[in-house]
Amino acid sequence: MAAVASPVVTFDLKKNPYAVIPAEIIQVIEESPLIRTLRLKPARPIPFHTGQFIELTIPGIGEGPFTPSSSHFVSDILDVTIMKTGFVTEYVHRAKVGDIVGLRGPFGSRYPIEKFEGKDVLILGGGCGLAPLRSLFLTLLHESHKYKSITFLAGAKSPKDCIYKDEATEWRKHPNVTFRRTVDAVPPGESWEEQVGVATVLLKDITIDPTDNPAVVCGPPIMMKYGTLELLKYGYKEENIYLSMEKKMYCGFGQCRHCVMGKYYACKDGPVFTYAQIKDEEDIWE
Repeated sequence: MAAVASPVVTFDLKKNPYAVIPAEIIQVIEESPLIRTLRLKPARPIPFHTGQFIELTIPGIGEGPFTPSSSHFVSDILDVTIMKTGFVTEYVHRAKVGDIVGLRGPFGSRYPIEKFEGKDVLILGGGCGLAPLRSLFLTLLHESHKYKSITFLAGAKSPKDCIYKDEATEWRKHPNVTFRRTVDAVPPGESWEEQVGVATVLLKDITIDPTDNPAVVCGPPIMMKYGTLELLKYGYKEENIYLSMEKKMYCGFGQCRHCVMGKYYACKDGPVFTYAQIKDEEDIWE
């Protein structure tokens, strides 16, 4: 993969926002029974900032919003991790190496990683919410010397539902990185040697001073809600808790209004918000 020295993201409304870039599926990674990662080679590089999302089209079927799960320092190959949850994603899970899909974007806000420099960065996620967090994590690893420490806490329903299994060993080799996992339960016949409990149980073992350090959360709404509440209880400031909000984002640029969240559009004002920004909006966890 070719590295992009300085990611530059541009979304010019004067250009056609519906223009689709063809992309070939060059690898399919089965992460879990319901989640797979497509490694895509677009016809031209797609620079993006970690946290932003793209619209992925299955020709003749439809499109959906997904956040790249790869580092934003790589723009000629993109990983997209997708859970099978509906009509379009059903077809995504039927796609195979060599198939052509369409990409448009990037859209939305990003993680402000320049604010994370010199800080202890805490990342908390679960399920397919780990996709944007993997992008953030890999982006931070690319320049890990800029951060005091990086702690990545990941949850899954069961051992077989854990994603990015093959990367854990490598991630743990980095000197300023802590990577911990938990599963909700261990069904009979499955083995597991790490933490058992919901994702927030991992917060009990952290020793980070929450003063002025950032925390990033993404996952199922119920996990994000209680993860945020635990972080607030621990002492994190509302403005330092970053949330990737998953809403029904269709057009990608605030025209269809499907992702209205109070006074915000999740697609163009988000998907990355601070808790301080959205805490007073209705039904943010739904």
